[in-house]
Amino acid sequence: MTTTDSEAKAVRLARGAIEARLAACAQISAPVTSVFRWESAVETNQEWQVLFKTADARFEALEAYLLETHDYETPEISATPITRGGAGYLSWVAEETS
Repeated sequence: MTTTDSEAKAVRLARGAIEARLAACAQISAPVTSVFRWESAVETNQEWQVLFKTADARFEALEAYLLETHDYETPEISATPITRGGAGYLSWVAEETS
């Protein structure tokens, strides 16, 4: 998952990852309000979350893509492992990211 400060940027990140087969699907959530400390100040900004669905073997390539493409100095890049899932769905994710 990552966040960015505009819907257009979220769509670009999502489409680029899908086109490069780094993710099988990317879901963009409506604006969320993020409150965080940055350079000694507390900031409050609207951001769009992008949830990428990928295979474990593709995480490093997806991370490299996000670090290269994202315009944040320190973008959020976090992963939550899937411990169980539908066999057909997991097979589709593996196929789409290979």
